[in-house]
Formats: sequence, structure tokens, C-alpha cells
Amino acid sequence: MPCEDHDPVAMVRRSLTRRRFLQSASLAALAAGALGGAATESLFRPARAQIVTTATKVREIENVWIPMPDGARLAARLWLPEGADQNPVPAIWNYCPYFKRSFTRLGDDMRFPYYAARGYACVRVDIRGSGDSDGRPMDEYVKQEQDDALEVIKWIAAQPWCSGAVGMEGISWSGFNSLQVAARRPPALKAIITHCSTDDRYADDAHYKGGCILHDQFNWGTMFWTIQGQPSDPEITGSEGWKERWLERLNAVELNLGTWLTHQTRDDFWKHASVCEDYSQIQCPVYAIGGWVDAYKNTVFRLLENLKAPAKGLVGPWTHTYPHTGVPGPAIGYLDEALRWWDHWLKGVDTGIMSEPKLRLWMQDKAAAEDMKETPGRWVAEESWPSSRIRNKSYVLNAGGRLEEKTKGEARLDLSPLQTVGLSSGNWCPSGGTSPEDLRIELAQDQRLDDARSLTFDSEPLTRDMEILGAPTVTLELSVDRPVAFVAVRLNEVWPSGESNRATYGIFNLTHRDSHEFPEALEPGRRYKVTIKLDHTAHTFSAGNRIRVAVSTSYWPMILPSPEPVTLSLYAGASKLTLPMRPPRLADRSLQDFGPPVVPDIAAKLGEPKPGERVVEWDVARSKQTIRHTGAREQALILATNTEIYSANDITYEIADHDPTSAMIEQRCMMGSARGDWRPQVHSTARITMTKDELILVGEMNAYYGEEKVFSRTWERKVPRRLV
Repeated sequence: MPCEDHDPVAMVRRSLTRRRFLQSASLAALAAGALGGAATESLFRPARAQIVTTATKVREIENVWIPMPDGARLAARLWLPEGADQNPVPAIWNYCPYFKRSFTRLGDDMRFPYYAARGYACVRVDIRGSGDSDGRPMDEYVKQEQDDALEVIKWIAAQPWCSGAVGMEGISWSGFNSLQVAARRPPALKAIITHCSTDDRYADDAHYKGGCILHDQFNWGTMFWTIQGQPSDPEITGSEGWKERWLERLNAVELNLGTWLTHQTRDDFWKHASVCEDYSQIQCPVYAIGGWVDAYKNTVFRLLENLKAPAKGLVGPWTHTYPHTGVPGPAIGYLDEALRWWDHWLKGVDTGIMSEPKLRLWMQDKAAAEDMKETPGRWVAEESWPSSRIRNKSYVLNAGGRLEEKTKGEARLDLSPLQTVGLSSGNWCPSGGTSPEDLRIELAQDQRLDDARSLTFDSEPLTRDMEILGAPTVTLELSVDRPVAFVAVRLNEVWPSGESNRATYGIFNLTHRDSHEFPEALEPGRRYKVTIKLDHTAHTFSAGNRIRVAVSTSYWPMILPSPEPVTLSLYAGASKLTLPMRPPRLADRSLQDFGPPVVPDIAAKLGEPKPGERVVEWDVARSKQTIRHTGAREQALILATNTEIYSANDITYEIADHDPTSAMIEQRCMMGSARGDWRPQVHSTARITMTKDELILVGEMNAYYGEEKVFSRTWERKVPRRLV
């Protein structure tokens, strides 16, 4: 999926926002921010020992060419500590297709000079066919990408400034391929840090969830085309023949989204580069980091459970970003934490990091909601994962909308189909592809509107706080009246005011009840027993509040609707919720603090942003809902190269409440650069409509050089629906 945010300007905005906060905050405010507001408790917690490392001067090299065996060259940007040529140091590298010279430049500047000043060579490499590297654009995570990575690691380890020890880090795409490259076991790769990534490309990425088609497949797919169509920088690759090379790149862009839609089950296409196929292939140490608002949090838990190599996990309150720029807050002193990891595994320094608990988490007092700058809660830890401390507690979904510890007899409850349930869902990956300020329109909203149009089951008000940690499950006994049907299950916390806050959720295609690889149509009217695993969470249900389970057959616009309207019959008294209960852990009070976030200076100027909007329209006569999501309009001037980058990302959803085949998603993306007369720009659009039997995809890409249109291409593909 995504880059370090799909939107190249988003990380810039996030970085500068966090930087301004740090510059204006008092010491007391920083301490409170690092502890989520628990300033009093911090007086009794030991401060984390600072790493005593003398900062050295850093030499930056804008571009070097790394040769591949077939003659292609990959473009790399380097940061070297002074004296590394005489006294070699370990290296840390990052590998992604998001243009080292522009789109990830400022994010890179917030990590690599910091590491380099503390004794590491740092290398940022553009993947073949992207940025300033040679070659044609490729699909996600192809074997060529990994093969090239092995050559890059060999090249780095052989340089006179490198000690031979190499670490790999990254977020999203570069977090994915850190795992994938680790599974190839290059000898010089000694450890990785992976953020916001996945071990399973089918079950837990932007394409499918629970066997259902995610809206992000179109969002990300359109942005991916737009990124792939961007040209190299003539200041690096040369002005002679530059335009011809750009046109070659544009003509090589494929309709990847169409390819993804043809693979609707967990086939070999998705098994490739999914390290969950064989966790034992990863033998180097792994630090897995995620955020509760991010879409990839489940990966951290699966990696800790399945890896045999040394591993640590960290899950904070953040979305798709690094922890030192984390929003919602509190952000943490991540760079020091990462340095402790690298010093331990690449320099052999005992920093104490491996003697600390295996898993650190932000225990949420309330899940992130609109306009919440910081998520209330506290840091907790588990010595191992899975934790032997966790105990399951079950509740029965009883008739009368009651959630109780004992069954009160069986009853059939029928739910008529409404296609617009899910309006309050928020985005699958909030602010994973737009401005961090857009969290207010992308987070899950108050769930009352969706609850009112679902089957709901409420507990009595809790008499004391209740913590859960892990993946809740909901086992439903049900029948449906169509051969293809989906179920969305939400676990909410209901406050005395009536506010319904979504703690976690799960989505499931019932035809995948036995296998994501070999789905089977449902027999209408037949009773089935299905267990749905919800996303992992760490959540405290507060005394006086109620626990709610909400069940629906649609979750628009997060997932595409079923081919036909589905009436669900749920058997109350035979269905249940299972919660992973976490008992208090006294040692949490003495956990070492991460320290306040440190964000190095970056050289950029931002234009005045136009905030994003999400407008919902309702056509009463046709019972049709239209959602118009307009992403924030932003631009940034990179001072080092005097280059402006800018982007826009908009999406429209339409559906009629009683007709799933009326569903339409249209995604529009624009991305460009400007420096003097050099003004390339790419516009892309994808539109998906559907019938009962087909998905109809239309794509368009146009490229401009200034005002001149230099390229135009359209695609159209009809894809048969295979039980989706």
C-alpha cells in the first residue's frame, strides 16, 4: 500500500505541525504529552536512560548510483558520519518507490541525519522504475524488487564506510518490504524495524478485508498510478532525453487495480511476498510498530506470536505515521528508541532494550474520535505475546437486545437490508493518504446512526472498569436468504449520554467461512455457525458505560456491497461475544518513559492549506446517499532543491439504500512538482460500478508539462464477481 503517507505533502504537514508544537511547548507540557496527560504518575516512573553517543558531523550525498547485475542503476541518497571512510560504521537503509529527492525527502530528513550523527551510514534507495532509478514501473512487491534489494544490501555492506552490518527500516511500503527482504535472509542484514506493515497481503492490506473488497483498493490504486507516472528529476538523470524517458515511464504504467480485482481470493498472487506463509524464513531480529488508528495494527501481534527470531512490538494511539510525529497523540521519543534497537543489534551495545517487556501498548480509555488531539489512556506492557495473563470472558447475545453472561433461550431476529449502514465507519486507514488534519473527517464517528439500523445487544452498565487486550471474537449462528452475504460486527462502548464509541470491528464475507482461498456459496435458509475475529485493540470500558455489539450486512462505503440485498436471520441465545480480559499489572506503573518526541529540523515552506471536507447528501425521492470527500489542498516548497510539490485527492461514493448494484466509487488524484520552467503534473481517475455479476472499472491518466497535455490513456475492464 501507501507511501509514507500516500499523499506526498501529508507527511510534510504532519512533520511541521509536530515541529511547531515542540517549539512552542513548555517542558511540563512536553512531559504531560509524552505520558498522555498522566503528569502526576510520571513523578514515580524512572526516566529512560539516555544513550550517550557523541553526535558527529554528517556528510550528505544527494545521489549515488547502485549498479544492478543487468546494468540498471538504482538511485540512492546517502548520509555519512564524518570519518566513516576511515572508521567504518553500520548502515541503515530504506527502500520504496516514493521519490527520495522529493516526496519522502522531508520525512527522511527527520530520521537519517539523526542516526548518521550518532554513528550510522544511512541510505535511501528508489525502487527500480520509480524516482530517479532506471527501469519501468512495477506492481507491488514483485520478485524483481526483492532481488534488487539483495544486491543493494551487498553493495552497502561492501562500501569502505560500512562495517558490514546493515539494518533496514520503513513504514507502509518500506515496512512491507523490510519484512519481505528479511525473509530472503541476506547475510549482511542484521535487524529491521517495520512500521504500519503487513505479513499477509490478502487478509490485511488495502485490497481485501475478511474476504470483502475494501474502498481503499480504489483509493490506493488511483494514487499508485499517479505516483508511478511521476518523472525522474532532470537535475539527477540529465535533461537530455528527459521528456522521452518520462513518456516511456507513463506508457509502462499498468492498470494494477484491474489486476488486483481479478484476484478475489487468497491465491498465489497474494501469497507471494506474504511472510506469514513461512515465518521461519525471517531469522533476523524484528521490531514491529503500529498504531490503533492505523489499518495495520494486527500485524504486530501476529509477528510477535509467530516469529522465532528475537522480536519486540509497540502499538501507540497513532495513525499511519512514525511515532515521533504520531497523531493522534501522544507522540513519543521514537528516534532514541530506534537508536537503542540499532545500537543493540548493529553495534553490539547493551542498551537494555531486549530486557524490557516484549510488547508496549497505549491502553485507550476511549477510541480516537473526531477532533481528538490526543487519545486518553496510558502505556502498559506485556512480558510476552500471546500473554498468559489474558483470560477470555464470554457474553451471550440474547433476545431483547441484551448482552448477558448467561443464555435466556433462543430466538430468531431478522434484519432487513439497508445499503447505507456504515456511514459512521470512517476510513479503513484514517489519514493514511491525506493530510493529518483530515483525521477529523476520516475517523470513525459516533456510532448511534449505524447502531439504530443494525441488530444491537447491550450489557448492563459496568460496575467497574474493564480492560481488554487482543482480538475479541463474535460467534454468530445465522442464516441468510442469498448465496453471497457479508457481515459487519462492531464492538462499541455506550456512554450514559447515548454516545456510541467504536472500540473495534470486524468484516466478514460469509462465503469465506471455511477458507479465504476456496470460498463456497451459501445455501439460502440454512443455519450456519461463524466466528468473526475483530481487529486487535487495547481498550478500557469505563464503569457506568455499556458494552454494545452491533451487527449489519453492509458497511458502506468501507466495503463494496453484496451482489443482492441480504436479509439476515440471527439466532439470539446461541450467538456470543468473547472478550480478551486483561487483569491489572502493577509493573505498568514503573515502566520507563519513552521521553518527549524529538523532531529534527527540516527545510520546507508550506502554503496555506485548505482543509478537507466530507459532505453527505441524501436524495429522499430515490433513497440515494452521496458522500463527497474532498482531501485537504496543500503544497510544500523543499528549500534544498527549490522544488515545490503539491497534490489533491478526492473521492465520491454513491449508493441507493435498497439497491446494492447502484453503488459507485470515483477517485480523483493529482500530483505534481514545480521548479522554474520544469512543471510535470499527473492527473488520474478511477471509477468503479457494478452489476450483480460484474465489477466495471474505468481508469484514466493524463500528464501535463506546464499547460501542455503530453500523455493521455484510458482503461476499461469488466471483472466477473466470484462470491464477492
